[in-house]
Amino acid sequence: QALRKLTGAISRSSTSVIFINQLREKVGIMFGNPEVTTGGRALKFYASVRLDIRKVDSIKNGLDVTGNRVKVKVVKNKVAPPFRSAEFDILYNEGISYWGSVLDAAVDGALVEKAGSWFSCNGQRLGQGREQTVGFLKANPKLGEELIAQLKGKAAEKVLQPA
Repeated sequence: QALRKLTGAISRSSTSVIFINQLREKVGIMFGNPEVTTGGRALKFYASVRLDIRKVDSIKNGLDVTGNRVKVKVVKNKVAPPFRSAEFDILYNEGISYWGSVLDAAVDGALVEKAGSWFSCNGQRLGQGREQTVGFLKANPKLGEELIAQLKGKAAEKVLQPA
């Protein structure tokens, strides 16, 4: 009942409400997904966007864990196409890793070549391992900005091409 009463006020005030929930497992489920969110069905029904966020890996700096690599799946989306997924880094005391996302996009766009654990761009080696390469991009933002400009150019070409 609370969500039914709140949705009108939330809509009128142009407010975003974020609920964080946990997963539980149903006992005795043989087929289908045994995971269920707590709190009943109202949250599933009233939510405009539902995301499933899972930890993929830990990001380490030496022995210290500095963040997590997460995979996000869009479970429900009333405002855009659903069932998309993304993978990115969330760093403690920093948030989502900007340069890590730039590196991922550059590798996907074939602007940065990955051979084994080495990353290189235009014949120049950027670093061995993902974290070292992200550190190189942080230290050399000019190269990072060039990659971003090239990525934007590729995205614009893709949008402007007739179907």
